Amino acid sequence: MPRALLSVSDKAGLTAFARSLHERGWALLSTGGTARELSAAGLPVTGVSEVTGHPEILEGRVKTLHPAIHAGLLGRPDHAADAEQMRSLGYAPVELLAVNLYPFRETIARPGASFAEAVENIDIGGPAMLRAAAKNHAHVWVIVDPADYARVLAALDAPAERQAALRRELAAKVYAHTGAYDAAIAAYLAAQRAAGAAPEPAAEAALPARLTLGLSKVQDLRYGENPEQRAALYAVDGERPGLARLRQLHGKELSFNNLLDVDGALLAVSAWPADEAAACAIIKHTTPCGLAVADDPATAYHNALATDPTSAFGSVVAFNTEVDERTASLMHGQFLEVVVAPGFAPRALELLQEKKNLRLVALPVAEPVDAPAEPDLKRIRGGVLLQERLSPRHDEGAWRVVTRRQPTEAEWRDLRFAWRAVLPVKSNAILLARDGMTLGIGAGQMSRVDSSRIAVRKARENGFELQGAALASDAFFPFRDGVDTAAEAGVRAIIQPGGSVRDAEVVAAADEHGIAMVFTGRRLFRH
Repeated sequence: MPRALLSVSDKAGLTAFARSLHERGWALLSTGGTARELSAAGLPVTGVSEVTGHPEILEGRVKTLHPAIHAGLLGRPDHAADAEQMRSLGYAPVELLAVNLYPFRETIARPGASFAEAVENIDIGGPAMLRAAAKNHAHVWVIVDPADYARVLAALDAPAERQAALRRELAAKVYAHTGAYDAAIAAYLAAQRAAGAAPEPAAEAALPARLTLGLSKVQDLRYGENPEQRAALYAVDGERPGLARLRQLHGKELSFNNLLDVDGALLAVSAWPADEAAACAIIKHTTPCGLAVADDPATAYHNALATDPTSAFGSVVAFNTEVDERTASLMHGQFLEVVVAPGFAPRALELLQEKKNLRLVALPVAEPVDAPAEPDLKRIRGGVLLQERLSPRHDEGAWRVVTRRQPTEAEWRDLRFAWRAVLPVKSNAILLARDGMTLGIGAGQMSRVDSSRIAVRKARENGFELQGAALASDAFFPFRDGVDTAAEAGVRAIIQPGGSVRDAEVVAAADEHGIAMVFTGRRLFRH
């Protein structure tokens, strides 16, 4: 009689699967809660302790780590020495193993989960059994995903060659699963500090010597940046906040480029908590072509669109607050690719759904305060670059006025807005602003003065008077020419990191033009 060992945390489909095996003449072995569930369903089940001759100990920490189990999983029935040794020791084969692991990733994703809880949810016996069975997959069916129960049942009566292909596929799935599981544990432990212990400065600053990420496919995409490129969305295991949590409410399938722009849009509006102001960002090619804040989302959208209505054609629009009917009415006449927001009022949803292809996405903008920090990874040929993610929050305590003229109260408001708004703009980034809205944006240029000229030109093309406007630069001005260009346009206040060897020259230029200049001491490059 073939034997199946079932020991699962996720009990979806378990009873039906076990009953099907029993009806086919399989003996059922199990542990703990799985055994109790099978017994309660009226199925005959043998406890692992009866097989090992040893009780579960250490509150269940040790139960399957025994030669009677691992020999059953690793023994090769077509290998004479294996078969003889197992007979002499009284061990029998285990021909099927269904195991899914303690919910470690779900535990650490739960707000308030303690370090002790996390450690107790690190599975030891499960991965050991899975890896053993996967190694011996030529003789053992190994199942880590309840979705595969039906496939295995159907394959039990299939020809040997079909069985072999599925066995190998399931074994590969096991190693991918246990690898991702171990990666989640490694990442969690690397991020923890011993309770009450102060980390050494060098250790605190160091990035891990080895980086292992577990990624699970969320969905295939139509194609990549271009039609000839295949693409898919993967999520970091552990249910961290991010785009994998989005809910598409309407419209065509999301594309690779859509998701890149949605990510840029969320970065842009995340600098404003919803209880502070309604924020709207209009994104093209991952950088804003308009951004505004107001008392309501409709005004924020109207002002963001005014920055550059030509570039807004076919854009992604993001809000940090629910889209209401008035805002939806304003967007109804525009060609947009995606609208993303924490939610949509019922009438707003009805209006926007009249546009058949418009993708509507519900996604929280703000990440939970206790969400684990994610590394910022960029793929390069042969490896990746890793950095800490740039925070959209700003510390004004480090800011200092470096010119003779101090900003007025109105200019301070504009500078604060401009500094938050310039963060999502690709470098070299120059942003002109006034009254909670962008007037002109220059992005992605090889020289900063060209970005300044583009921002001024865009603002003038769209009818904005720049006299008294504020300007934000994501990095220092290497020469005074950017300041001169801004002054000619009417800019009266500038905020920038400072730090150039020509800072004195740049500040002198600001003083010549009567411009107030603030150094933040923080660079905001985005390549």
